[in-house]
Amino acid sequence: MGPTASGKSTLATMLASRFPVEIVSVDSAQIYRGMDVGTAKPTSAERDAVAHHLIDIIDPTESYSAARFRSDAIRVMSEIIARGRIPLLVGGTMLYFKALREGLSDLPESDAGVRVQLDAEAAARGWPALHAELASVDPETAARLKPADAQRIQRALEVFRISGKPMSHLLGRRNSASLPFRLIELALIPSDRAAVHQRIETRFDAMLKAGLVEELRSLRERHALRPDMPSMRCVGYRQAWQFLEGDIKRDELRDRGIFATRQLAKRQLTWLRSMREPKLFDCLSTDTGSEVTDFLLRRVRT
Repeated sequence: MGPTASGKSTLATMLASRFPVEIVSVDSAQIYRGMDVGTAKPTSAERDAVAHHLIDIIDPTESYSAARFRSDAIRVMSEIIARGRIPLLVGGTMLYFKALREGLSDLPESDAGVRVQLDAEAAARGWPALHAELASVDPETAARLKPADAQRIQRALEVFRISGKPMSHLLGRRNSASLPFRLIELALIPSDRAAVHQRIETRFDAMLKAGLVEELRSLRERHALRPDMPSMRCVGYRQAWQFLEGDIKRDELRDRGIFATRQLAKRQLTWLRSMREPKLFDCLSTDTGSEVTDFLLRRVRT
């Protein structure tokens, strides 16, 4: 685990040269086909060198959930173990890690018909009006959401319309089926946040140079995308969308993208520091790979 630009993929590739692993992506953006540049997906060479899973599994018009990730990850991990190999989970989507470890709240599955109805109501009345409706049936959830947070307002109203119960009442009821695996949790934490900020800036510049905007333009030509879709809310793509719409200029795209990526890294670090289990390693150390390898060898022997 680790924040964006902490070197997770590089470390995973190094570990794959020392241990019989297959990599399971824990990244809510790399699941989308065609979204390659802005998600820093492993290269073709990296994917040829070691098997990767849960990458390129849905189109950017589709939705994915922590519940589906947990189900997919457990299935893939079981298949890897059946082949006599070790699953190596790598990514920065902390909600997915949490769902895998702790289970999920007992919420109803998504209903396409309800979502279509909510989209139609939002088009007619606006999301602030639906936020007001949510406040009347689930004030606790509404209080923590902004009136323009379409994705979460939609889900909260969907839950209420399907179950007749507020989401806030259901969140405490967890389906925590135990994992049939022994977990060894590692986290990459920077000793100098400014250094990670510089990495983020360098990487975002590289994404722009590699064609992030052109990639999004091509995706919009091939798919019926909207800016409120989860795929288009991913950092980088959201700012590139604003640029293509003429809402911001190229230099502002860069500044906003870097700022949003830094904010993402900050949230990821907050998640990591709230977790008790992971063994922490400094991602800026020149010996991180050796330190992690030595730690794992000691753990495997026990």
